Amino acid sequence: MRLKGKLYILLLVLIAIDQISKWVAEANLPFQQPVDVVPYFSLYLTHNTGVAFSMLSWLGSYGLITLTAIVTIILIVVWQRVPRHHQLTLLGFAFVIAGAIGNLIDRVSYGHVIDFFLFHTESWAFAVFNVADAFITIGAAAIIIDELFSSRTRRAEDTPKI
Repeated sequence: MRLKGKLYILLLVLIAIDQISKWVAEANLPFQQPVDVVPYFSLYLTHNTGVAFSMLSWLGSYGLITLTAIVTIILIVVWQRVPRHHQLTLLGFAFVIAGAIGNLIDRVSYGHVIDFFLFHTESWAFAVFNVADAFITIGAAAIIIDELFSSRTRRAEDTPKI
Protein backbone atom coordinates (compact mmCIF):
# COMPACT_ATOMS: atom_id res chain seq x y z
CA MET A 1 0.00 0.00 0.00
CA ARG A 2 1.28 3.46 -0.88
CA LEU A 3 2.27 5.97 1.78
CA LYS A 4 -0.63 8.36 1.10
CA GLY A 5 -3.10 5.45 1.27
CA LYS A 6 -1.73 4.52 4.69
CA LEU A 7 -2.02 8.14 5.80
CA TYR A 8 -5.67 8.27 4.74
CA ILE A 9 -6.36 5.15 6.81
CA LEU A 10 -4.50 6.71 9.74
CA LEU A 11 -6.59 9.88 9.31
CA LEU A 12 -9.82 7.86 9.58
CA VAL A 13 -8.55 5.92 12.59
CA LEU A 14 -7.57 9.14 14.39
CA ILE A 15 -10.97 10.69 13.71
CA ALA A 16 -12.65 7.55 15.05
CA ILE A 17 -10.49 7.60 18.21
CA ASP A 18 -11.42 11.23 18.79
CA GLN A 19 -15.14 10.70 18.28
CA ILE A 20 -15.24 7.55 20.43
CA SER A 21 -13.38 9.33 23.24
CA LYS A 22 -15.90 12.17 23.17
CA TRP A 23 -18.84 9.76 23.14
CA VAL A 24 -17.39 7.93 26.17
CA ALA A 25 -16.78 11.24 27.98
CA GLU A 26 -20.33 12.46 27.31
CA ALA A 27 -21.82 9.14 28.40
CA ASN A 28 -19.80 8.73 31.60
CA LEU A 29 -18.60 12.03 33.02
CA PRO A 30 -20.61 14.50 35.07
CA PHE A 31 -20.87 17.90 33.39
CA GLN A 32 -18.38 20.48 34.72
CA GLN A 33 -17.43 18.45 37.77
CA PRO A 34 -13.81 17.32 38.02
CA VAL A 35 -13.06 13.62 38.24
CA ASP A 36 -9.52 13.34 39.61
CA VAL A 37 -7.40 10.72 37.86
CA VAL A 38 -3.92 11.44 39.24
CA PRO A 39 -2.50 14.52 40.95
CA TYR A 40 -2.66 17.50 38.59
CA PHE A 41 -4.84 15.72 36.03
CA SER A 42 -8.63 15.40 36.00
CA LEU A 43 -11.37 14.56 33.60
CA TYR A 44 -13.68 17.56 33.34
CA LEU A 45 -16.48 17.42 30.80
CA THR A 46 -17.38 20.78 29.32
CA HIS A 47 -18.57 22.27 26.03
CA ASN A 48 -16.44 24.83 24.18
CA THR A 49 -18.29 27.21 21.87
CA GLY A 50 -15.03 28.82 20.69
CA VAL A 51 -11.70 27.55 19.45
CA ALA A 52 -8.53 27.16 21.54
CA PHE A 53 -8.96 28.81 24.94
CA SER A 54 -12.57 29.66 23.90
CA MET A 55 -11.34 32.30 21.47
CA LEU A 56 -13.59 33.44 18.61
CA SER A 57 -16.78 32.25 20.33
CA TRP A 58 -18.31 35.55 19.16
CA LEU A 59 -18.32 34.10 15.61
CA GLY A 60 -21.11 31.76 16.65
CA SER A 61 -21.62 28.18 15.61
CA TYR A 62 -22.07 28.82 11.87
CA GLY A 63 -19.11 31.18 11.72
CA LEU A 64 -16.82 28.66 13.42
CA ILE A 65 -18.11 25.82 11.24
CA THR A 66 -17.33 27.90 8.15
CA LEU A 67 -13.91 28.96 9.43
CA THR A 68 -12.98 25.42 10.48
CA ALA A 69 -14.13 23.97 7.16
CA ILE A 70 -12.11 26.54 5.17
CA VAL A 71 -8.97 25.97 7.25
CA THR A 72 -9.39 22.18 6.96
CA ILE A 73 -9.73 22.39 3.17
CA ILE A 74 -6.59 24.54 2.96
CA LEU A 75 -4.72 22.05 5.16
CA ILE A 76 -5.78 19.17 2.92
CA VAL A 77 -4.62 21.04 -0.21
CA VAL A 78 -1.25 21.84 1.39
CA TRP A 79 -0.97 18.23 2.65
CA GLN A 80 -1.41 16.94 -0.92
CA ARG A 81 1.54 19.08 -2.05
CA VAL A 82 4.02 17.90 0.58
CA PRO A 83 6.82 15.90 -1.06
CA ARG A 84 6.74 12.19 -0.25
CA HIS A 85 10.21 12.25 1.36
CA HIS A 86 8.90 14.59 4.11
CA GLN A 87 7.26 11.69 5.90
CA LEU A 88 7.16 13.38 9.31
CA THR A 89 5.43 16.41 7.78
CA LEU A 90 2.93 14.15 6.01
CA LEU A 91 2.25 12.36 9.28
CA GLY A 92 1.95 15.68 11.09
CA PHE A 93 -0.63 16.94 8.60
CA ALA A 94 -2.63 13.72 9.06
CA PHE A 95 -2.80 14.41 12.81
CA VAL A 96 -3.68 18.11 12.38
CA ILE A 97 -6.37 17.38 9.79
CA ALA A 98 -7.84 14.55 11.88
CA GLY A 99 -8.06 16.88 14.87
CA ALA A 100 -9.66 19.64 12.79
CA ILE A 101 -12.20 17.22 11.33
CA GLY A 102 -12.94 15.73 14.76
CA ASN A 103 -13.73 19.16 16.19
CA LEU A 104 -15.65 20.11 13.03
CA ILE A 105 -17.86 17.04 13.48
CA ASP A 106 -18.64 18.24 17.01
CA ARG A 107 -19.50 21.77 15.85
CA VAL A 108 -21.80 20.50 13.11
CA SER A 109 -23.43 17.87 15.36
CA TYR A 110 -23.75 19.79 18.64
CA GLY A 111 -22.90 23.45 18.04
CA HIS A 112 -19.89 23.13 20.37
CA VAL A 113 -16.77 21.02 20.91
CA ILE A 114 -16.68 18.40 23.65
CA ASP A 115 -13.64 18.89 25.92
CA PHE A 116 -12.69 16.76 28.91
CA PHE A 117 -8.95 16.73 29.75
CA LEU A 118 -7.77 19.12 32.46
CA PHE A 119 -4.26 19.68 33.81
CA HIS A 120 -4.25 21.78 36.98
CA THR A 121 -2.70 22.66 40.31
CA GLU A 122 -4.37 24.09 43.39
CA SER A 123 -4.10 27.63 42.01
CA TRP A 124 -3.86 27.17 38.22
CA ALA A 125 -5.61 25.24 35.45
CA PHE A 126 -4.75 24.80 31.79
CA ALA A 127 -7.55 25.09 29.24
CA VAL A 128 -9.74 22.00 29.07
CA PHE A 129 -9.06 20.12 25.83
CA ASN A 130 -9.82 16.89 23.97
CA VAL A 131 -8.15 14.18 21.88
CA ALA A 132 -8.58 16.20 18.66
CA ASP A 133 -6.77 19.14 20.25
CA ALA A 134 -3.95 16.80 21.30
CA PHE A 135 -3.75 15.48 17.72
CA ILE A 136 -3.49 19.04 16.38
CA THR A 137 -0.67 19.82 18.82
CA ILE A 138 1.21 16.58 18.05
CA GLY A 139 0.81 17.15 14.30
CA ALA A 140 1.97 20.77 14.46
CA ALA A 141 5.03 19.72 16.47
CA ALA A 142 5.86 17.02 13.90
CA ILE A 143 5.59 19.52 11.03
CA ILE A 144 7.79 22.06 12.84
CA ILE A 145 10.41 19.46 13.78
CA ASP A 146 10.55 18.13 10.21
CA GLU A 147 10.85 21.65 8.80
CA LEU A 148 13.62 22.58 11.24
CA PHE A 149 15.66 19.47 10.50
CA SER A 150 14.95 19.60 6.75
CA SER A 151 16.05 23.23 6.49
CA ARG A 152 19.21 22.46 8.47
CA THR A 153 19.96 19.55 6.11
CA ARG A 154 19.28 21.71 3.03
CA ARG A 155 21.62 24.44 4.33
CA ALA A 156 24.37 21.88 4.98
CA GLU A 157 23.95 20.44 1.47
CA ASP A 158 23.97 23.91 -0.12
CA THR A 159 27.10 25.06 1.73
CA PRO A 160 30.10 24.88 -0.61
CA LYS A 161 32.82 22.52 0.50
CA ILE A 162 36.30 24.03 0.64
